[in-house]
Amino acid sequence: MILVSACLVGINCKYSGGNNYNEKIFNLVKEGKAIPICPEQLGGLKTPRTPAEIKDGHVITKENIDVTNEFKKGANEVLNLATKLGIKKAILQPRSPSCGCGKIYSGNFDGNLVKGNGITADLLIKNGIEVITVEEI
Repeated sequence: MILVSACLVGINCKYSGGNNYNEKIFNLVKEGKAIPICPEQLGGLKTPRTPAEIKDGHVITKENIDVTNEFKKGANEVLNLATKLGIKKAILQPRSPSCGCGKIYSGNFDGNLVKGNGITADLLIKNGIEVITVEEI
């Protein structure tokens, strides 16, 4: 079983209220090989929501509100599910402050990417779960 970002399955949970539908990921769920998760919703954030980026170790919205606790709560919920189900792999949405792996937005809301991981991706990696982005499949 694989965890996948829910937005990749077509669930409208992205900050904008939309999704990042990917047919390959949808088919993994349809075939019973993957489970969709949205760490931001699991952390209690609404959809749609103000864009957020990681800056100096905190997740800050474009309106300068610190939502780090919500992002950490959602990440912990995802890790809890992965642990209970024995999941060892996740395919996540790139660049996201939750799911981004390898590169995330700079924290300046300027569209620039920097080296780093989102809160959920980082927690999963630190707990031995392989994380790749949808761009890598």
